[in-house]
Amino acid sequence: MKIGLFFGTFNPIHVGHLIIANHMAQLQQLDQVWLVVTPHNPHKEKSTLLADHLRLDMVRDAIYDSPLLKASDIEFHLPKPNYTISTLTHLQEKYPQDEFSLLIGADNLRTFHKWYNWEQILAYHRLFVYPRIAEDEIDHEINPELLAHPNIEIVKDVPILGISASHIRARLAEGKDCSFLVTEPVAKYIAERGLYQK
Repeated sequence: MKIGLFFGTFNPIHVGHLIIANHMAQLQQLDQVWLVVTPHNPHKEKSTLLADHLRLDMVRDAIYDSPLLKASDIEFHLPKPNYTISTLTHLQEKYPQDEFSLLIGADNLRTFHKWYNWEQILAYHRLFVYPRIAEDEIDHEINPELLAHPNIEIVKDVPILGISASHIRARLAEGKDCSFLVTEPVAKYIAERGLYQK
């Protein structure tokens, strides 16, 4: 099976995430997309993150009826701090019959050369790159040699919505309705547990 890995804190998972994941899962080069819930992103404040199991539950609730999408807690069980190459290596050893690729935004491709062991990632795994905003010029600020790499594929027709998890958290903290920004099961999960409230 050809699996695309879509990493994120998903704090919370919203329809923008789901639209990207579902679109990428329907590429001919992929059979399934796994939404990999990251325990802690060093670039985000730990205090804003819900507990790992709550975010994983929301991802599972959001995709419960989609055969193309799967929630993954693989990084919960790896030593910290963790690097993407470590996750890829672990998955390849655990599922040697499968082929793993990365799904990343254009902003991440611009800084990809700063990732730990990025050359090794590119040597053994494909990258499917999508724009983060509708007018994103994917090839404008990226090293041409990187763009020409045979394991990098730019996917330009991905529907992009200007939705952020931080915006949703702020609305919820103010007691505002977030219907249509998150799926109904996720909205119910948040409401029942009083998540993201001040």
